[in-house]
Amino acid sequence: MAEKIKAIALLSGGLDSTLAVKIITRMGIEVQGINFYTGFCVTEHRRKIKRNKDKGKIAQNEALRAGADLGVRVELIDISEDYYKTVLFEPKYGYGSAMNPCVDCRIYMFRKAKEYMKENGARFVFTGEVLGQRPKSQHMRELMLIARESGLEGLLLRPLSAKLLPPTLPELEGWVDRNKLYDISGRSRHVQIQLAAEFGIEAYPQPSGGCCFLTDQNYARKLRDLITYKGKERVVMDDFILAKVGRHFRLSEDLKVIVGRDEMENKFLERFCQKGERWFFETVDYKGPLAVTDGEVLPEDVELIAGITAGHSDGKTAEAVQVSYRGDRGEGIVAVRPVVGDALEEWRI
Repeated sequence: MAEKIKAIALLSGGLDSTLAVKIITRMGIEVQGINFYTGFCVTEHRRKIKRNKDKGKIAQNEALRAGADLGVRVELIDISEDYYKTVLFEPKYGYGSAMNPCVDCRIYMFRKAKEYMKENGARFVFTGEVLGQRPKSQHMRELMLIARESGLEGLLLRPLSAKLLPPTLPELEGWVDRNKLYDISGRSRHVQIQLAAEFGIEAYPQPSGGCCFLTDQNYARKLRDLITYKGKERVVMDDFILAKVGRHFRLSEDLKVIVGRDEMENKFLERFCQKGERWFFETVDYKGPLAVTDGEVLPEDVELIAGITAGHSDGKTAEAVQVSYRGDRGEGIVAVRPVVGDALEEWRI
């Protein structure tokens, strides 16, 4: 009896990676899914703060959902601590339009996938990547570079675009049938949607380019601010998490304020920021946000922070708003004029 071929799938739970798994499993290959957590996934952040575009629903981990639908075991692997130290700050192949080190990111992930492949007795790795779909990392040159630099040259299969790429070892050895692979390219998802219908795949998230915080210009500004004022050596994972939440205002080299944008963010900030020497500001007589400090608060900063908090409350047009504060040096209530409009822009990150 022939030995069953085993392969490792990088499974995000999106349409492309779901299709790739379906294509390979239909050939009788045993598939083990892995999903890397970098700390910068938008969907995972929504899930953690219990926010979903469909009100009333809690966002689920898409990789686990897809694995369950496909009958494939999926292991979630947290690489966040090592990822930002190794990949984020000085990427060999540079950034995309924001602070997204896409090429270095893929190389890093595939090196991890190669290790996992060896540890689990698999023959090759495959993904849902599509030639020409992503501007930074999915042109022919970059796809070949990533395979080579990761040490997976010849062992990295992209089933959706395989017929447009040089044959890999799985194809040459007959582990997979090249004739049953595809020649999809470009940004349109029309062919993939047709394939999903053909395969009976109904549940998948709608494609969007905003699945990684590092591609977002607003988030990138917050990271650059962190690097400038805190320094690469002192930045920790908590800083990256807080950068995803709220409106950020830089009051001095040593002090930043984060203002929640909605109830979910307020609750998240309340839970997350209990540790450390932070101050909390909330309006008393109007509905408003929770504001949290990051850095040393001096006595002269209290009124300004309270004013910024009031400026984002329902009392922003009032002459004066009462704002409560509590911190490591006590608590109190101060009446302030809300800081609004152009006055805020001086400090906005």
